[in-house]
Amino acid sequence: MQIQADRNAPVGVFDSGVGGLTVAREIMRQIPEERIVYFGDTARVPYGSKSRDTIVRYSRQIIRFLRTQQVKAIVIACNTASAYALDTVAAETDIPVIGVINAGARTAVGATRNGRIGVIGTEATIGSGIYTRVMQEMRPEVQVIGKSCPLFCPLVEEGLLHDSVTDEIASRYLSELKGKYIDTLVLGCTHYPLLRSTLRRLMGEDVVLVNPAYETAIELKGLLREQGLSRDPDAPFAGDQYQFFVSDLAEKFTDFATSILPNEVKETKKIQIENY
Repeated sequence: MQIQADRNAPVGVFDSGVGGLTVAREIMRQIPEERIVYFGDTARVPYGSKSRDTIVRYSRQIIRFLRTQQVKAIVIACNTASAYALDTVAAETDIPVIGVINAGARTAVGATRNGRIGVIGTEATIGSGIYTRVMQEMRPEVQVIGKSCPLFCPLVEEGLLHDSVTDEIASRYLSELKGKYIDTLVLGCTHYPLLRSTLRRLMGEDVVLVNPAYETAIELKGLLREQGLSRDPDAPFAGDQYQFFVSDLAEKFTDFATSILPNEVKETKKIQIENY
């Protein structure tokens, strides 16, 4: 059973690291009056190579932490955690919890012209088959071709967004998808929009790139409105509108986050997530 939360409370957003900042950025753009509490699990990134049980345990800990911040809704800004933990934690939680997969899948199904959709993501996300399942429920005839790109997350976390090494690895990963004649590509990890210019160049202008971060922000906006949880735009802010927490390397996170969200990341606090 869901409780009626305080409409002026913040939205909780979490990811394995910095990738979820692409979701936070879209929420800031689409619903600029909302407050956000962001948590990046930088001590335990990446999630993509870990088991379902581990991801569920991590997600429960993070949600327990976010509840101490009195959040009114939670966005799992991580495809791996959305694939493995969303159903479990949403059933255990009395506030709305959404992930990043459904919104992106819906957009891809609507965008494809030839019915051949590529999905790139972590090993866990691709291995779960969740994008294939969700998209074929929406449109049974689509063909979904998944490709795990495990090196993209560490390249992004290291800030190698425009680097010859990234170009070489991306070219190898994407050559398989290009051979399958896909016309739509889902960026199935929240780190990947930060590589968008490289992916666009390699895939060509004819392939539609779907960024689930934008679609998730739109879904959140609708959800808050439907449930009477949209923030009163005239309510004053007590403290910073946006707060950032990590499980390790706060300074490094702040440096990277500032490049994505100029002027929004005033400080990052490190917490002991294992205590939750």
